Formats: sequence, structure tokens, C-alpha cells
Amino acid sequence: MNIQLPSKAERHILFGSVTPGSKTKPTQKHEMPDLQNKKNNFLFPLNKVGISNVKMPVNVNSLLQPVQQTTVATFTLTSSIPYNHKGTNMSRFTEQLEKYRQQGFILEFSMLHDFVKELSVRLEQTDAKLEVEFPWFYERQGPSSGLIGLNHANAKISIFYNQETGFMNEVTLTCGITTLCPCSKEISEYSAHNQRGYVTMKARLSNDYDEKQDWKKALLDAAESNASACIHPVLKRPDEKAVTEQAYENPRFVEDMVRLVASDLYEIEWITSFTVECRNEESIHLHDAIATLTYTK
Repeated sequence: MNIQLPSKAERHILFGSVTPGSKTKPTQKHEMPDLQNKKNNFLFPLNKVGISNVKMPVNVNSLLQPVQQTTVATFTLTSSIPYNHKGTNMSRFTEQLEKYRQQGFILEFSMLHDFVKELSVRLEQTDAKLEVEFPWFYERQGPSSGLIGLNHANAKISIFYNQETGFMNEVTLTCGITTLCPCSKEISEYSAHNQRGYVTMKARLSNDYDEKQDWKKALLDAAESNASACIHPVLKRPDEKAVTEQAYENPRFVEDMVRLVASDLYEIEWITSFTVECRNEESIHLHDAIATLTYTK
């Protein structure tokens, strides 16, 4: 069946478009009122105001292969404002991001410190906060075959800047592991159920942290070295035999995991405080199992 379509302009009118009206308000920025820049008693100061869920390609350096990688990061940028400021200038956040994108944004603390300090100046505020989340990729070999594939963990960097107190750096890593149930192993005639677990480690870094040490690798090692077994992207039958036997030899409750990981983080000199959480997606129970531990040195 052929349809006689009206013109595109007529179609727009059909679906609600109207002729533009007369324009009376100013078109030049210097003539436009700036509501957000008004000063008055607005009752309360705000802890954080800014933008979130902004995605941008970034570069990440790693001690594990691939040592240089490009990934997509999600940014949250905020600052506080005093009670006599109505609001903030949102475009200044995005202008700052675009400036660093054009010069090649590398997620290293030296560059991130410059970014957040410049942001506070651009906003004409005494503080600024940056949170950036990204998937971090690393190669993993099958234990028997040696076949390589890419794993990834979810990483996050949080930087708090204040003109008087300076910088505070926090990092978070969430990675997948395998845990085998000690109780199941103990009571069963043969076999034991296992499950995929997720370890989340949040750590505050000391001022003398050296970026050459790679916090991502350190936290990943703390989780994987204490698990029943690692998660692998490529496994052949000899690999599966090795992994399942390793898990059987190293049973772990979620309670065991957070205590063992906490012990490793406690021994890292450049970590001043930490929180460890383990969540198991139970394979024979309807619920997940969780445990959390927080410690300040």
C-alpha cells in the first residue's frame, strides 16, 4: 500500500510543532541574568553539589598486562557551597573535564590532584571532590594450559581537596573470586558446593604513597591470594582440574575472607584505614552471604 506523505514541515506541524514566536530576552551571555550566582541568605550550606554519571574515555597505567590501556570512566564532580550562595556553575565542571580530555586524561594521582585543585579555583570554592569509577583489565593465565585471557575488576578513585588541609585519597576495588564452603566440605561424604564471591576493598592512602606500587594490583593480590581459587577467563580441562582441586584444598567462609584480606591490607604500609566486604552468590541457598570489616591503623 502506498502512502501519500505530506511534506516534512507539514508532518512536524501535524505532530505538534509551532512557528517560533518573537524573541525578547537577551542573547548575549553578559546580558543574561545569572540566577545561580545570586548572593543571599539561603538558609543552609550544601555539602556537595555538582555533576554525576559523566562518562569519558581515559588512560590507565598498570603493573599487570596490558600495562597501558584505555577504558571508559564514570565521573562524579562536586564541591561544597556556603549558605549565602544559591548554586554552582555546572558548565565549569564539564569545561574542566573537556580540558583534560583534550590533553589526554591519565588516571594517575599527580594529574588527578592537578585536576581537582584547578576545579576548586574554577568554581571559586575552597574545596572540590572527584570520584571516578572504571573497569580495570588484567591478563590471567590458565594454571595448567597457560592460555591467556582478560579479567577485569571494578576500580574507583576518590580525591577530596581542601585549600587548608590538602588532599585525601581513597581507592576501591571490587573483584570476583571463588569460595568453597568449609561446612559443606566437612559434612558431605564427597564434594562441596562452591560459589562466585565478590570482594570489595576500600582503602585510604597515606601521603607517601608511591604510584609505582600500583594500588590496583596490591588490592587484587590481597583478595585473590586469600580466596579458595581465582576466576579465570580461559580454562581447559586440565585447568579446571587444577582450579577445583585448589578450591577444595582452601575452603573459605565470607567471614574467613574478610579477615584474611584485612590481614594483608594491614601489612601494607601506605594504607592507613580500610573496609573489606565479601559477598557470596550462594549456589545452593536462595540468599547471598555477606561479611564486612572496617579498621583504622
